[in-house]
Amino acid sequence: ARRSLASPVVSGVLCPCGSLRAAGAAPGPGTESGGGGGGSAGPCGRALCEASEQDRRLRALFQKLDVNRDGALCIHDLAVGLGRLGLHRTELDLLKIVKAGDKDLDGQLDFEEFVHYLQDHEKKLRLVFKSLDKKNDGRIDAQEIVQSLRDLGVKISEEQAEKILKSMDKNGTMTIDWNEWRDYHLLHPVENIPEIILYWKHSTIFDVGENLTVPDEFTVEERQTGMWWRHLVAGGGAGAVSRTCTAPLDRLKVLMQVHASRSNNMCIIGGFTQMIREGGPRSLWRGNGINVLKIAPESAIKFMAYEQIKRFIGTDQEMLRIHERLLAGSLAGAIAQSSIYPMEVLKTRMALRKTGQYSGMLDCAKNILSKEGMAAFYKGYIPNMLGIIPYAGIDLAVYETLKNTWLQRYAVNSADPGVFVLLACGTISSTCGQLASYPLALVRTRMQAQASVEGAPEVTMRGLFKHILKTEGAFGLYRGLAPNFMKVIPAVSISYVVYENLKMTLGVQSR
Repeated sequence: ARRSLASPVVSGVLCPCGSLRAAGAAPGPGTESGGGGGGSAGPCGRALCEASEQDRRLRALFQKLDVNRDGALCIHDLAVGLGRLGLHRTELDLLKIVKAGDKDLDGQLDFEEFVHYLQDHEKKLRLVFKSLDKKNDGRIDAQEIVQSLRDLGVKISEEQAEKILKSMDKNGTMTIDWNEWRDYHLLHPVENIPEIILYWKHSTIFDVGENLTVPDEFTVEERQTGMWWRHLVAGGGAGAVSRTCTAPLDRLKVLMQVHASRSNNMCIIGGFTQMIREGGPRSLWRGNGINVLKIAPESAIKFMAYEQIKRFIGTDQEMLRIHERLLAGSLAGAIAQSSIYPMEVLKTRMALRKTGQYSGMLDCAKNILSKEGMAAFYKGYIPNMLGIIPYAGIDLAVYETLKNTWLQRYAVNSADPGVFVLLACGTISSTCGQLASYPLALVRTRMQAQASVEGAPEVTMRGLFKHILKTEGAFGLYRGLAPNFMKVIPAVSISYVVYENLKMTLGVQSR
């Protein structure tokens, strides 16, 4: 096990009291702050530290670590300085600390960057400490560690939990108070803090009709016990109900993407009226059958591809970092989309069909194959593939930004944001992802639909972009955006309700 016991010097510098403790000095009464240091009295007898005293403590620590006295901490400074204080870190750990705090990207930390890193890191550690402190007595024992890890889907024995405790327990009580927890972790780049990951998983409940999001992460325990497929089934069922409920808006979007222009300005009410007049109320759901059917194969292929790509990347971490998730998720999405792309073409053709044109999905597929050949099932494939990266990338980036903003501003006693905040963040990030990739989605749909219009010339992606910009302007690339955005909030809300109910039915524990 890595030796990370904090020396008395670090304990003194990081003391919650305003006074600087001398190296090796014993703590005064009340220095153990329990759950978070609030309301504790230090050796000086004061209830809380003044801001100037806290600044003095942090500056003292900075000076101890600044070995070459140049006013900035590089990796060498941290290695030597922490080593002198009894904290031994690997070069990779130190590099992560510098990267996390280095705002001006000069490869080292000045005092302001150092303070910002410590404050932000300590806030996250406080949240995790409170989540682990099940008894709310200001201390963490072996049973609480076992229970917390079990809640995350990881089983360990009480003996293993005691080993974890011993690595942090400085006074031999076999419990950890806030000071011991903080001193152990504060100058250690803890990644993937379990509590925050648990609440903020970017989940499959956000089904807005476009399955281009990065797949969920599952713990080893979830994979071993089969909970992963229950989550996927619950997500697939939620997506099916959500897509069916919002299918009229989705069909209207497709019609506006293909047929709307300056000369044929199709509005929302006019579009619905036209669909009902042409085929009756049932025609509002044309194309929904194939849209629901493709959820299962796409989700399964994407999940399996994602797991294989994670192994290929060769990371030994259970949870991937953001750029690794984006890479693995985008590649998995490309593989899944390539596998089921003919179903995407069928969905567009079924949505655009007129009454009596096809007797069903199989008849539509036979008709396309006999008249246009196999290549027709991959029309619009390139813009579809190109749309995966901006969608998944912006979706992930916006979600992470919103998550971190909420954690920094509003997370006080818990990292749990609540259902409303989670749904809001998921909705906003998915909407931003759709907005970024929408022109590519529109071009894809027009290319898929081109043969459904008699005598339509063969077009390329580049040619279609040029034609739309020339005849309709940039606005033409966003035809159908209004009904697309109108369905986002009801789609996410319906997905969430159905997902939670299906989880209960399938016996999945709440995360």
